[in-house]
Amino acid sequence: MPESTSIGVVGAGTMGSGIAQVFATRRYPVVLCDALSSQLERALSTIKKNLNRDMEKGRVDAAERDRVLANIRTQASLEALKDSVLVIEAVSEVFDVKQNVFAELDRICGQTTILATNTSSISVTQLAGSTGRPDRVIGMHFMNPVPVMKLVEIIRGMQTSEETFLATRGFVEKLDKVPVVVNDSPGFVSNRVLMPMINEAIFCVYEDVATPEAVDAVMKLGMNHPMGPLTLADLIGLDVCLNIMETLYEGFSDPKYRPCPLLRKMVAAGRLGRKSGEGFYRYTP
Repeated sequence: MPESTSIGVVGAGTMGSGIAQVFATRRYPVVLCDALSSQLERALSTIKKNLNRDMEKGRVDAAERDRVLANIRTQASLEALKDSVLVIEAVSEVFDVKQNVFAELDRICGQTTILATNTSSISVTQLAGSTGRPDRVIGMHFMNPVPVMKLVEIIRGMQTSEETFLATRGFVEKLDKVPVVVNDSPGFVSNRVLMPMINEAIFCVYEDVATPEAVDAVMKLGMNHPMGPLTLADLIGLDVCLNIMETLYEGFSDPKYRPCPLLRKMVAAGRLGRKSGEGFYRYTP
């Protein structure tokens, strides 16, 4: 594909690396940006590991793996995204951090570039207000793990144009994923429903109703969930869960979204789940 179809991804964490992989798999040239070179190296390592696993299962061959990897270019500077047709922000779930990224992208990218956010809870309309092109800003909320999960929530901001929406939906469909349109409200649908459940599961541990293992077993065996809510919280990252709960609490001013004190305490202690090696469970590197 020509350079004008390149996709930019800002943030080389779990979500950013997954988004880069799925676009590269669909033959898009991808520029993956992160200020930390170590994060970029880790992202490429993760993508290669995912592709090697697919090779073992017969889903791809070595040539396909190498082609996907060759489609991904890493850069430390956002200036490398100036020619991208679509840029997806996937940095920390903190409004000020995302706002700064959008302001920079607005300065750097051409006026036709679509600026998308992978936010899981923050207002798309507010982020669009950081730019001079609110009609070209939209939410693309991928699910984790990105290469596996089919759903992408598409969130239209108050000023998102029909042209931007249709183009974004087209990108999602080309990735062989399912776009579901939701309105711009704190947590959208996915996390407005999911995070209070996770938060309530943490309250069960906090109030000594049950152990993490028992809470997860009830939800897996009794509700047929593929994994328990506390295992899922560890996978998502407890810091991310806390940020989303705080966004819901602030956005709705409703005490039912109050983050559990145990969640706050664990994040303060650096027990963030899988990425730190310990959350509700311990993990071997």
